[in-house]
Amino acid sequence: MITVVSGSNREYNRTLAFAKKYVEILKEMTEEEIVLLDMSEMPFDWMHEAMYSEHQQSESLAGLQDKYITAANKFVFITPEYNGSYPGIVKLFLDACSVRNYDSNFKQKKVALVGVATGRAGNLRGMDHLADALNHMGAITLPNRMPYSSVSGLIDKNGNVVDEATIKTIRKHIAEFVEF
Repeated sequence: MITVVSGSNREYNRTLAFAKKYVEILKEMTEEEIVLLDMSEMPFDWMHEAMYSEHQQSESLAGLQDKYITAANKFVFITPEYNGSYPGIVKLFLDACSVRNYDSNFKQKKVALVGVATGRAGNLRGMDHLADALNHMGAITLPNRMPYSSVSGLIDKNGNVVDEATIKTIRKHIAEFVEF
């Protein structure tokens, strides 16, 4: 199973457009099950100090972890640039998941990183930061990290990635990841 993580909890975020496009194309290019973890749709009842205690974590966190993290053998993390890095919600979720079933979360699992930004750098720095955290937890990251810049011009008013050159790049990135 491949989990595609849309790493923004902002309502109406552009990250989700890219996540949905990755899901769509992954389903065309592989027989593996593809699931989408949309962080803007997550319950947030797990965000409290008990999240750092395996036996006091909320059931919703355990459910998210079991469904999207432990069950997956590969991941695509799509994260926007927030203050020169990736969003705090992604870090908080990774930290909370690391308390339970640490070795079965990311260890020896493959990860593709995608950065999106309205500016020109495509969250390059954020992808480096996220790669460091995931590598620390034992993940194996695809060396080719994919930055998408000026994303407002790549998405239509309905929130779909429509730029043909971008879609071609996504297909190439996915082909590389499927073979990884």
